[in-house]
Amino acid sequence: MTITIALITSFIGPIVVLVFKYYLDKRSKQFDNIRDALQISQDVQHKIESIREDVNADRVWLVQFHNGGYFYPTGKSITKFSLVYETVNINIRSIQQNFQNIPVSLFSKTLNFLLENDTIQVPDCKNEPQSGSLRHIEQDDVCKSSYYFAIKSLEDRFIGVLGVNYTKVKRELTEDEIDALKHYAAQIGGVLNKNLKQRS
Repeated sequence: MTITIALITSFIGPIVVLVFKYYLDKRSKQFDNIRDALQISQDVQHKIESIREDVNADRVWLVQFHNGGYFYPTGKSITKFSLVYETVNINIRSIQQNFQNIPVSLFSKTLNFLLENDTIQVPDCKNEPQSGSLRHIEQDDVCKSSYYFAIKSLEDRFIGVLGVNYTKVKRELTEDEIDALKHYAAQIGGVLNKNLKQRS
């Protein structure tokens, strides 16, 4: 009997320890994921605020693509985007709440153009030359000038759009400013790429 109890204890003891360790590791990882997500959000918010100051923009925003559910009856994923980050100048109204879970199909022409060309420049929104743009996103403020930059992961996956708006006066950015914004978009892509890797 003593031998049986000793054998059972020798098996159960390590199993209990392993289960408890698994539980603690999983809980610790959940807290790390929250901490990581908050750090990424802080990094991105800091970058878009720097952009707004550097180019004296009225609004800078960032949309990210995500899965917004499934089509019925095919079960195929619905690709959507949401305006996740935004910074606005004094007396400029936020539009973030108005643009959540927007189907990509509503802006397919613009997004295809961005996918292929990486930037859309609209120095005068009354004469949109390229693609129909994402101007409907900013329509509440009737933007004077808008600039859009594709955000891509390190694997060149299209993961979002950086938008820079001027709502009070038209502004034509210089080549140096456009290059700086492309660089910012690449940096943001790197930051968001960390988030993609952590979730996978």
